[in-house]
Amino acid sequence: MRPRFPFLALALACACATTGTDGGAQRSYEAADFTLNTVDGRTVSLSEHLGRAVVLINFWATWCTPCMYELPHLQALYEQYKDDGLVVLGVAMDGPETIASVAPFVRRHSIGFPVLLDEETRAVSLYNPQRSAPFNVLIDRSGKVVSSREGFNAGDEKSIEAAVVALLGSAANEAEGTPAVSGSSIAVE
Repeated sequence: MRPRFPFLALALACACATTGTDGGAQRSYEAADFTLNTVDGRTVSLSEHLGRAVVLINFWATWCTPCMYELPHLQALYEQYKDDGLVVLGVAMDGPETIASVAPFVRRHSIGFPVLLDEETRAVSLYNPQRSAPFNVLIDRSGKVVSSREGFNAGDEKSIEAAVVALLGSAANEAEGTPAVSGSSIAVE
C-alpha cells in the first residue's frame, strides 16, 4: 500500500531528524561567532567563551509563554554549574514593539546570566533562522555545536541539565538523585 501523502511523510521525517528536540542524533559543527550588546550596555562575543566553557544559548522573548516556564530553570542551571564552566547566554528576540521591556523584565525576575539584545537578528540568523522560541543551542568546550532544542515542556529541564552535566563531565546531582532545577515559572507580562 502506498502512502497517501508521501511528500508530507518525508517532510515530517526530515523535520524531526534535524531539530534534535529529544536527544536525536545530530552532527556537530563549529560554532559561528557573534557580538551583541547586553541589556546593561556591555558587549559580549560568543568567541570569548568558545574553547573554555560549555555554552548554552537560549533564544527567548518577553511575549513567549513557554519561555517564561523555561527561564527559571535556566537561571537555576546557571547558578548550579557556572563555577564548573557553564555559560548561559540569553538572546532576546523581542522586536521594536517590545524590546524596551526586556531590561526591566530581566531586572524584575533576577536573571543573572547575560541577556543579549539581537535587534538586527545577527545570532538568530546564525542559529535560529526560523525564530523559534524558546530555542536552545548547546556548545561544547571545544567550540562545537552539539545539539539544539526547540520549545519547552514540563520535564524538559531534566534532559537539558543532563546534556549540560554530560558536557561538563560532572556527576554532582547523580549522587543526590535530584535535579538542580525546580518547577516554577515567570508570569507573562
